[in-house]
Amino acid sequence: MRIFTLALLVLLFPLFVMAQEKPVTPSEFRVLFIGNSLTYTNDLPTMVKAIAEHNKKKFKYKMVAHPNFSLEDHLNQGDAVKAIKEGKWNFVVLQQGSSALPDSRKNLIEFTQRFNEEIKRIKAKPALFMVWTFQNRMFDFDRVRESYSLAAKEVDGLFLPAGESWRFAWKRKPELELYSDSLHPTPLGSYLAAAVIYQRIYGEASVKLPAKLKTESVKLELSSQEIEMIEASVMEANEKYGK
Repeated sequence: MRIFTLALLVLLFPLFVMAQEKPVTPSEFRVLFIGNSLTYTNDLPTMVKAIAEHNKKKFKYKMVAHPNFSLEDHLNQGDAVKAIKEGKWNFVVLQQGSSALPDSRKNLIEFTQRFNEEIKRIKAKPALFMVWTFQNRMFDFDRVRESYSLAAKEVDGLFLPAGESWRFAWKRKPELELYSDSLHPTPLGSYLAAAVIYQRIYGEASVKLPAKLKTESVKLELSSQEIEMIEASVMEANEKYGK
């Protein structure tokens, strides 16, 4: 009898380990976005919600975003901390400017750590939304990525390489218009970023995007070839930098 019991345990142990390792996915993701105009332009969080619903997922969000705000500004102003405390969030997405220069990188890391103290209290996970650089400083893309990646690493957070999806999209189609001015995104630029965020948050191996997307502020209608290009660029960015 004892031999039979031991044999049964040996057979069942791998199944037990697999069950323990399988990630638990909530029935509805709740995400708080904290940022500035690079988040609220084109209502990026609503784009993430539209992609989630296209993939038959439930997604609820709140956005606290003000013009030209850094994370330090948010911490001093107070609305973002209040929102963290009020919601039962799964993720808190943090975003400020490009943060490519040494002082702004230091600032990003410091205030990501300070926000993480609040985020840990509600058992949520921080996520760093890497943006892009000014159009006349394209050489800064690598340093933007490094700044946000370092900030994510410091808090064991999720790194969202949205800015890199732009570069992979340009490699496929250099004439893409992703800047609406010297810094802010076109709807297509925001769509790429939203797709990166969606795929990383849900941890999916691939991303399936709707060809038609309509919100209160944006209307996009893309061809199947354009969707394939965006999906490929998003997946490449996440595969190369999002791990």
